[in-house]
Amino acid sequence: MNKIVLISCVSKKQSVTSRADEMYISTLFKLNLRLARKLKPLFIFILSAKYGLITLDKLIEPYNQTLNQMSKVDRINWAEKVLEELQRLTNLQKDHFVILAGNRYREYLIQHFNSYEVPMEGLRIGQQLQFLKGQIENE
Repeated sequence: MNKIVLISCVSKKQSVTSRADEMYISTLFKLNLRLARKLKPLFIFILSAKYGLITLDKLIEPYNQTLNQMSKVDRINWAEKVLEELQRLTNLQKDHFVILAGNRYREYLIQHFNSYEVPMEGLRIGQQLQFLKGQIENE
């Protein structure tokens, strides 16, 4: 069983084309990425409202799009696109997914995973930041 980490995009971004792991500049994203790397997964992917599933080294343009502004149908279509990409790169039935993403980014994905965890489920942003700092303190 391989470990796969999924991190959601955030609104605070660079203003120029950047690698995906450098595009998102919020504290929340940076801490999520640090925790993801500490977990030593096979893959870390970013769930991008615009681009779908992206690797950390993918060059992307800045954008202003969020799943929170999309209709249910658009979110379902987005999730189907992400699942198609995940199926090419992972095993949805055998791999373990660690999801560092809000409800909108996982709502139509998790029912397709046999094994997953959402370590910050139900936590508000301040609580998430506190949780993440606690998890990565021992680096």
